[in-house]
Amino acid sequence: YKFTTPETSYAELESLVEAACDICKALGLAYRRLEIVTGDLGFSATKKYDVEVWAAGSGEWLEVSSCSNTEAFQARRANIKYRPTEGKKTQFVHTLNGSGLATPRILIAILENYQQADGSVIIPDVLRPYLGGANKIPAQK
Repeated sequence: YKFTTPETSYAELESLVEAACDICKALGLAYRRLEIVTGDLGFSATKKYDVEVWAAGSGEWLEVSSCSNTEAFQARRANIKYRPTEGKKTQFVHTLNGSGLATPRILIAILENYQQADGSVIIPDVLRPYLGGANKIPAQK
């Protein structure tokens, strides 16, 4: 969740989406960034993106993040304002919603995309430091 100024809200939305895409890229997962069409937006959003990763085993795209700009809609309801400069009139902030990443779906995509024929799973390079340097999860019998 982010509070922004009206002038920066769309750039900040792009930043939120890029952060989610960067993680997918670092994990070596095939991903796509979808801009949601106006007719599919919720009543409060003015722009929304979904990030999906490819799950090879199930042959489908899994939504792992959703980021939207609600401009001043939520701020008006909650009366959240800021003062741009001393002596100026207060203005409503713009609010952004970002779901982060859906960890279970990311794990599914890692398992489905990195599983080997023998049942072992190659650990993506970026995760190896967090798993004691291991490069593979052995198959379980």
